[in-house]
Amino acid sequence: MGIFDFLKQGESKDVKRKELPEEVRRVVEILKKVKDPETELSIVDEGLVYGLTVKGENVDVFLFMARSTPECRFCQMLAINVQGKILRDIVTVLKEEGFNKIRVYNELGLLLMEG
Repeated sequence: MGIFDFLKQGESKDVKRKELPEEVRRVVEILKKVKDPETELSIVDEGLVYGLTVKGENVDVFLFMARSTPECRFCQMLAINVQGKILRDIVTVLKEEGFNKIRVYNELGLLLMEG
């Protein structure tokens, strides 16, 4: 077995994936509409979404929003603007799909936005 065999198409006999609950799968599909303005990739495909809690019309989204260049003030401003757009887009697409209470947290569990 090679080191990257886990990336191959299909499911391994040794590893069984748990099926996500229907409501979580629905939110994941909705979040695929949210694009990172720098890369134009969905935040799901980029791996920014690392957790979801869905209870009825309430959604908690957990994002991995790491800073790459903390010393560069210009880079920090760009990162803040990009993060702000992603947060607004998350709240917007989930509201459009009928969710009433949306909270978005960072990797430290700090509330970034509520809608």
